[in-house]
Amino acid sequence: MYDYVDAVVEQSGHIDISFNLISYGDVQQPLMEISAEDFTMPITTAMRAQFLTTRVAARHMIRRGSGVILAFGGSGPQTLPGLGGFKVALDAMEGLRRQWACELGEHGIRVVTLKTGGVPESIPDIYPERKEIAAGIERATLLHRAATLADVGDVATFVASDHARTITSTEINISCGAIVD
Repeated sequence: MYDYVDAVVEQSGHIDISFNLISYGDVQQPLMEISAEDFTMPITTAMRAQFLTTRVAARHMIRRGSGVILAFGGSGPQTLPGLGGFKVALDAMEGLRRQWACELGEHGIRVVTLKTGGVPESIPDIYPERKEIAAGIERATLLHRAATLADVGDVATFVASDHARTITSTEINISCGAIVD
């Protein structure tokens, strides 16, 4: 990973934004039924990936005294049964975001989470329950619609811009009211 990021910096001269968006490999089952390995997989995957990508990007950002680290997912007080380690992974990501913001702020680096409550168009077509999951995401919102990938891109663009230069160590809630703060 360091080699790749170093090559990007060598070609472009700098890194301004780091945005880690991966699948956590979560298995969603009730806690009484899930194996320890399946429970911890999304937690370990999310924490390791965000930790490593933030660390490698931040070492370049520190030299410039600026940058934005974006996390994706977010948390909130609500949860549902049967999510396995997924919700725990999102909660852990928020702890990591706060820690990074605390340590990187003095270097002019902002750290912000984009919280969606789910983006139906990001659910792979191969999931047999795709339509039901998408409908559930939309039903859970106060606006009767869910964020789209374009919405996420628009908000990410704003948060990473100088227009949002005062925003750090927080979540930006674009869940259409599905996650009430």
